Amino acid sequence: MSLKYKFISAAASLLVVASAAIVTSAQDQTPVVKDGSPKAEKIERKGFGRHGGFGKGMRDGKGFKGMRGLMGIELTEAQKAQIKQIHEANRPDQASLDELKAIHEARRAGTLTEDQKAKVKAIRDQRRAQAESVHQQVLAILTPEQLQQIETRKAEMKKRMEEGRKLRQQRRQQVPPPAATDKPAGN
Repeated sequence: MSLKYKFISAAASLLVVASAAIVTSAQDQTPVVKDGSPKAEKIERKGFGRHGGFGKGMRDGKGFKGMRGLMGIELTEAQKAQIKQIHEANRPDQASLDELKAIHEARRAGTLTEDQKAKVKAIRDQRRAQAESVHQQVLAILTPEQLQQIETRKAEMKKRMEEGRKLRQQRRQQVPPPAATDKPAGN
């Protein structure tokens, strides 16, 4: 082997190693918290779903939690402010959230008592009543035209859901059940 060939091979090897080092350093996976310090334990999540929308309210990001039913309805700024104020006034207090968290942990541990079960039921009933109250307060803010738009959208949604249900039933009837075999799966 000639000296020229050895030199080219060494240079090529050095080039490959250097490029690999550059690529791996560019792919640093350590998340950085907003203050600039790296924090490997916590990875920031945007939420669940396609748009990171778990608990985000309207999909366009301009709304706030609890306005999903009002998507597509043109609201004035005053109406938006009133609805936001209603939701903030009816936000659950931290003490009840902490109590529910403790009950949830007890349930996971298998030490849930009858008193805790009764407390969860009472909290659920209270939240249902509160949600209905919020719903009625929001509806009171809307104009008759906006209420009509909501009713129209509800009817359209109900129609689409019924069509989807019929379509699923038709598909189930068309697909024959899988044939039973004598061999167990995996053999």
